[in-house]
Amino acid sequence: MKKFWQEFKKFISRGNVMDMAVGTIIGAAFTAIVTALSNGILKPVINMVIYYCCGGNKDALDKMYTVLVKVTKIDSEGNQVLDLANSIYIDWGAFISAIINFFLVALVLFFVIKGFNTLRDQAAASAKIENRIKFKQEKGIKLNKKELAYLETKQKEQEELASMPAPEPVKDPVVSLLEEIRDSLTKDKE
Repeated sequence: MKKFWQEFKKFISRGNVMDMAVGTIIGAAFTAIVTALSNGILKPVINMVIYYCCGGNKDALDKMYTVLVKVTKIDSEGNQVLDLANSIYIDWGAFISAIINFFLVALVLFFVIKGFNTLRDQAAASAKIENRIKFKQEKGIKLNKKELAYLETKQKEQEELASMPAPEPVKDPVVSLLEEIRDSLTKDKE
């Protein structure tokens, strides 16, 4: 059993598993936002458009939905109208809203993957140039203008990093607390 927990801990502590977990949580949150947009804003607008396309009157509801089992009720004016709560019908607005929902999620996913692939391609291109420069330098081959410009840019970046002040090391809070206790005790003795 102990071996199982050790393997599980090793699996969970891998970076890609944590990235996947974060991605799943963010994806679920984004899907909830898109679903709320779709159901709360787009679906009523779509249903309103369908309603007015079907005539925009009391009979429009009968035309707007594909009613499979029709149940009617008497409204406040004494007219017989479709009872949507008890009828069985196909809600075309919900269907169109779900399609829009799918395309919105797919569009955002496309942009995320496109951005990730662009960053990965840039890193691969940078590594390729660095390998080519290293190879040419080892063999004594003259570098071209593009490679020299790349080296200058890298050198400037390294100089900027070197000129920045080093961050102060973060002190362990336990050590800080112990030092405060020690200082307090030494003050009491004096």
